[in-house]
Amino acid sequence: MDARDIRSAYLQFFADRGHRAIERASLVPVGDPTTLFNGSGMQQLLPYLLGAEHPEGTRLTDSQPCVRVQDIEEVGDNRHTTFFEMLGNWSLGDYFKEQQIPWFWEFLTGVVGLDPARIFVSCFAGDERYSIPKDTESADVWMSMFAAAGIDAGRVDLGTEEHGGRVGSNGARIAFYGAKNWWCRAGSADAMPVGEPGGPDSEVFYLYPDVPHDTAYGEFCHQNCDCGRYIELGNSVFMQYVRTPDGFDTLPRRNVDYGGGLERIAAAAIDSPDVFRSSLLWPIVEKLEALTGATYASHTAAMRVVADHLRGAVFLAVDGVRPGNKEQGYVMRRLIRRAVRFAFDLGVEQNFVQDVVPTIAGLYRSAYPEVDRRHDEIIAVLVKEEKAFRQTLRRGLRELARMADGPVTGEELFVLYDTYGFPVELGVEEARTRGLTVSARWRTEFDAKMREQRERSRAANKMHL
Repeated sequence: MDARDIRSAYLQFFADRGHRAIERASLVPVGDPTTLFNGSGMQQLLPYLLGAEHPEGTRLTDSQPCVRVQDIEEVGDNRHTTFFEMLGNWSLGDYFKEQQIPWFWEFLTGVVGLDPARIFVSCFAGDERYSIPKDTESADVWMSMFAAAGIDAGRVDLGTEEHGGRVGSNGARIAFYGAKNWWCRAGSADAMPVGEPGGPDSEVFYLYPDVPHDTAYGEFCHQNCDCGRYIELGNSVFMQYVRTPDGFDTLPRRNVDYGGGLERIAAAAIDSPDVFRSSLLWPIVEKLEALTGATYASHTAAMRVVADHLRGAVFLAVDGVRPGNKEQGYVMRRLIRRAVRFAFDLGVEQNFVQDVVPTIAGLYRSAYPEVDRRHDEIIAVLVKEEKAFRQTLRRGLRELARMADGPVTGEELFVLYDTYGFPVELGVEEARTRGLTVSARWRTEFDAKMREQRERSRAANKMHL
C-alpha cells in the first residue's frame, strides 16, 4: 500500500465502525491565538473534547495536514518533517481504551500488513503528585493483543528517556514512561493552563532491527530512544482530565484522541525507516534528482530539507499564508529560504521552485483538490520569495565567510537578516554548519538591533508627517 492507499483505507476502516469523516482544518487555526499552526488533528475539536456536542456525532475521523516547526533543524534525518499528515479518529464520550487499541492494532497488522513482531508500545507510568494512576488498563489490552499474535510481550518501568538509555527495555513490548506519555498541548502537566484538557497516552512504535543503535542517545536502546531504531507510528490519547487551579479533575466524559503519521506508516509499509522513501515524498526527491543531476545517496540531507520545506510552503500558500516578517508569514519565509539555501548545495543557482510545485500538487490532487486548483497562485507566491532571496544569497554567504574571526554576534546576524534576507535562525544554523562559534548572547544582541531599527523607522515616519 502506498500513502494514498493507506489514507483511503484508514478513513474507510473507521467509517465502517461508525465514524463520520470531517473536513480538514486550515493550517492557520481559526479563533485560537495560542498557536501559529494546526500541529495536530485535535485542535479544531478542542471544544468538543471539553464537552460540547459535535454536529457529526460522537465518532469522527479525518486526515489533517499539520505544520510543526519546533523540530525544523532536525529535518535532514530519516524521520523528521515540518509538514506531515496526521490520520485521526476520535471518540467523544463513546468508546475508550478497550476498543481503540484493538482497532489500531487491526488496522496496522490486518489492513496495512505490518509485522506484529516488530510492534512495541508505551504507556503512562502515572503521576503521584496529581493522583493520576498508572495506566495498567491500556497495558492489559496491549498484552492481550500481543498474546493473540503469539507474542510474549513483557512490561518494563522506564520513567524517563534518560533512564531508558541507561537500562534499556530488554525486549519488553510495553514500556511505562512518565511525562513522555502524558499528552496535552502545553507539553507537560505542570505547564497546562487552567481549563486545558489532557490525559495519558499510548504510543505505538515500529522496530527497524537493521538500524544500529547510536550510543549518543544512551548506552541501551528502548522505545523512546531517538536513535532511529524505533519509529513512532501513532499515539492514542485517553483524554479524561482537565487542569484546575489545584490539580486535575475528570472531564464530563472520557474521550479518545488518536493521531498517527501517514508518512511514517507508509514508510513502515514498504519496510523503510526513511519517511522520504514514502510515496508522498519520494517523487519530490526524484524530481530534485532530475533537476540537479545530484543523487539522493550523495546529497541526502539537503534533498530531504528541500522536499519537506517546499511541500510545507505549498500547503501554507493554499491556506492563505504569505511570506512576511511576522508570525505565520515569517515561518513560511523561513521554510522557502531554507529550501533555497539547501538547494544551493545541490548546485541549483537558478529559480527552480516552479519546476517542483507541479510534482507536489500532483501528489495531493485527489485528496486535497484545492492544492491543484490554486496551482498557479502557489507558484507565483513561492517564486516571488525565491527570487527575492536568491538575489542576495551568494553575497550573504560571502559576508558570513568573513565572520570567521571570533564568535558570530547578534549584530552580525542582524546584518545578514537586514541586508541579505537571512532569517536569523538560518544565519545561526549556517554559521554553526561552517564550524563557527555563535555568541551565547546572540538573541539578545539581535533583538536589540531590531528595536533600534524600529525606533529609527518611527522617528523617520514622524519627521515625514
